[in-house]
Amino acid sequence: MTLGETVRRRLRRLASMTPTILQCSAASAVAWMVAKDLLHHPRPFFAPIAVIICIGVALGQRLRRMAEMVVGVSVGVGVGDLLISRIGSGPWQIGLAVALAMGSAVLLDSGSVIALQAGSSAVLVATLLPPSGSGGTARMLDALIGGVVGIATVALLPADPLAIAHRHGRIVLEELAEALEGAAEAIAARDLPLAADTLEKARGSQKAVDDLRAALRTGREIALISPLRWRSRSGLARYQAAGTPIDHALRNIRVLLRRTLSALRDGEPMPPGLSDRLHSLAETARLLRDELAAGAEPVQARRAALAVADGVRTSEIHGGGFSAGVVAAQLRSITVDLLVATGTDRDTATAALPPAAPGEREEDPA
Repeated sequence: MTLGETVRRRLRRLASMTPTILQCSAASAVAWMVAKDLLHHPRPFFAPIAVIICIGVALGQRLRRMAEMVVGVSVGVGVGDLLISRIGSGPWQIGLAVALAMGSAVLLDSGSVIALQAGSSAVLVATLLPPSGSGGTARMLDALIGGVVGIATVALLPADPLAIAHRHGRIVLEELAEALEGAAEAIAARDLPLAADTLEKARGSQKAVDDLRAALRTGREIALISPLRWRSRSGLARYQAAGTPIDHALRNIRVLLRRTLSALRDGEPMPPGLSDRLHSLAETARLLRDELAAGAEPVQARRAALAVADGVRTSEIHGGGFSAGVVAAQLRSITVDLLVATGTDRDTATAALPPAAPGEREEDPA
């Protein structure tokens, strides 16, 4: 990747994260003012910290983070106040306070935020903010204020959950389409370097899938919290239904590409129908991408996938050696995956294809 491409990619990432950054910035200031000016807490630093954790620069589960933040602060401050007031402050006292605070947090919940927040809160109490009469209660209240302000910000100034899903869905489906086209061209031209290059690119697609899943989790959360985004639920549901089969299709194309490499290295004949079907599946993936982005039922993509299934049924794509047979089997699997991604149930999608021919063996795509 060239320097220019790297800069452009990072600028696009910054642009996509700008709304969340602005949410964190504005809400942190509001939380500080509420705790300091209304409740007269002298240094309510837990309030803006809670905002940032709840809103999150990274996509995640904000409601759970708010609960973990409040509980973590409570445990850390409580343990710190209890211990440091009795045994004083020093290296071993700090270590003991951190160990007990984090251990208590882990017993309460398995989340990482609660344990880390408990430990850091205990450190602050043991060093910068020694315990005082009502310090623990005030700090717990600061964390609660920050969490509430963070959730209110998400509800009143919500990001567009469908825009988030569209952005990540386009990336995933375009990567699938490019992998399918690369496989088709490598098979048609018996181009070993092209097959290897396409496989290498396809191996990096799992991050895009993980990003899509995170985007959908965040989108569902926004649609739950914010009345302004309740109408996004149906569109998010389509992406949610398509997410797992798209992931399966990407895993299957990686298997197909590995076996394509083996077949080309071994000089196995490749059935001529494979290349055309793979090109058709690439077009199906792009139709699905466009229909999901338009908020429409993916009717055209379903028709295109059914046409591929019908083509597999009526044309000869069998023959060749062992690896070629696996490639043909993975073609069937990807066709089923895309049909399921368009809303077809798996049994109906499987029934749309003929039974596997002798010599076709599907490999585990994991």
